Amino acid sequence: MRRLESLMHVHIELRNGTIVVEGGDAGMVDLTNEIINRLYRLVLDKEHVDPAVVSYAVQLAEKGELDKIDSLYKEVVASTFRGRPIRCKTLGQLAYVDAVKNHTLTFAVGPAGTGKTYLAVAMAVSALKGKQVERIILTRPAVEAGEKLGFLPGDLNQKVDPYLRPLYDAMYDLLGADTAQRLQERGVIEVAPLAYMRGRTLSDAFIILDEAQNTTREQMKMFLTRLGFRSKVIVTGDPSQKDLGYGKQSGLDEALRVLREVKEIAIMELTAHDVVRHELVQKIVEAYSAYAAKKEAEHGRKTDFTSAAAESEP
Repeated sequence: MRRLESLMHVHIELRNGTIVVEGGDAGMVDLTNEIINRLYRLVLDKEHVDPAVVSYAVQLAEKGELDKIDSLYKEVVASTFRGRPIRCKTLGQLAYVDAVKNHTLTFAVGPAGTGKTYLAVAMAVSALKGKQVERIILTRPAVEAGEKLGFLPGDLNQKVDPYLRPLYDAMYDLLGADTAQRLQERGVIEVAPLAYMRGRTLSDAFIILDEAQNTTREQMKMFLTRLGFRSKVIVTGDPSQKDLGYGKQSGLDEALRVLREVKEIAIMELTAHDVVRHELVQKIVEAYSAYAAKKEAEHGRKTDFTSAAAESEP
C-alpha cells in the first residue's frame, strides 16, 4: 500500500476492512483502485505480491496494459527443488519463454537482472524432466581467464569453475545441489567452458550459452554450428558488458546482425522494464543507458562538426 501510494500520488487507508483510496485526481484514484483489484486477485490465487510486483503493475497501468498482468501467472515455467513455482514476472519474460518454445535457437539479450540465464536454466530443467531432451549442456566463455588462468590453483576444471558459478547457482536452486551433482556425474548435465564445445555435435540436448557478449566471432560461429538433431539452444548476453580485449568484435553482436532474418531463430530483446532484481537495479540500468545515449549523441555532434570543418578547408 505504501509503495502504491508513492507511485500513484494518492492516499490509501484501511477502514473497517475496506481499502479507501483518496486523492486530488479522480482518474488516478480510479486507476489505483483498478490496480488494487488486480493485485488482490493475485493474492487470492496465492501469488506473492511484493513491492516489485506492485511497481510493475503500475508500469502496465500507465501503458493501459494492466489486464495483461493476469497472464503472467497462469503458466509455471518450472519448479525449484523445494516446490516453489517459477513464473514469468514481466511481459518481456513471457515473450522470451514463448519464443524458446517455438524456436530451435533463441537469442536473449538485455541488461543484468532480466532473468535471461535463470529462465533459460528453468526451461532446460523442465525439458529434461519432461523427457524432451536427454541432457543439459551449460557453457560460457572464460575470457577473463587469459594469462591469469595459469596462476589459479587446481586442475583445469577448478581453474574455470569461478566463471561457471552463476550457472551452478541456478541449477542448484532448481534441482538441489545433491541431485544436480548426481546428474553431472552421470553426464546428464554438463557445465563446461565454451572451449570444450569444439569438434562436437550436440544432439538430444538443451544447450545454453551464457555471457555470449564475451565470445569472439570465431567462437560464436563454432558454437552455433554444434547444433544437432532434436536439440534446443538459448544464447544469452548483455551487449553493454563486454570483457573482450580492445579491438575485438563480439561474436554476439555479429550474430544478431547476421541471423536476424532467419525465421527459425528468435531474437528477444529484454529491457530495463524486465529487470526483476531490487528496483534500484532497474534505475541503475536506466541511468547507464541514458548516459550512454547522451555520450553517443555528443560524439555524433562532434563528428559532424569535424566533418563540416574539414569540408570547408581549402
